[in-house]
Amino acid sequence: MDGAPGPAPALPDSRFEIGVIVARRRLKGPWASYAWLPVAALPAAPEAAPWTKLAEDEDGETFFAGVHELSLHPAETSHYRDNLVMDPPKLWILLREDGEGCSVAAVTADPYEGEAMAEGNGEVVEAVPMPRELQAKVLAFVEAFHVERKFEKRKRDRADPEALARGGHNRSGGGEQ
Repeated sequence: MDGAPGPAPALPDSRFEIGVIVARRRLKGPWASYAWLPVAALPAAPEAAPWTKLAEDEDGETFFAGVHELSLHPAETSHYRDNLVMDPPKLWILLREDGEGCSVAAVTADPYEGEAMAEGNGEVVEAVPMPRELQAKVLAFVEAFHVERKFEKRKRDRADPEALARGGHNRSGGGEQ
C-alpha cells in the first residue's frame, strides 16, 4: 500500500426526474367548467407519453402530465429535513393554466418554497405525498450535505447620537453660510 487515499465516495444525485399526475375536475359553478389539480408524483419517469389519459369518471379525468425535474440544493437541507419528518413527506407541484390546459411549472421538496409558490396569482399549487423511493433519495442528499449551523443571536450596534446630529444639518450639499 502506498498510503494514497481511495476514491471519494459517490455523492447522491441532486436532480431527479419524476412523473406528475394531474386531474381535471368538473365544476358546477357558473364561472368555470373545470379545474386542474396535481394529485400524485411518480418516483421515476414512466414510458407513457405526456398527457396520456389514465382514468375518467363522472367527476373528471386523470392524466399523466409528463416528466419534471426535482432539484435539491445543499443550502436547503434543513428544509428537506423538516419535510421528511412530516407524515407523510410531500412534494409541492405548481401548475400554470394556459388557454386550453395546464403545464407543470415547478416541483419542490422544500416546504417553505412550496408555501411561497402558493402565493402566486392564477396558479395552482398542491402538496402531494412524496413516494418512498424519493424520500430515500432526499434523505441520502440531506445526510451527505447537511451542516448543522449554531444559532447566534446578533447584537445591535448602539447608535451614536453625535454622528446622527452631524448628519442631520445642511443636507443640500452646499457649504455653510
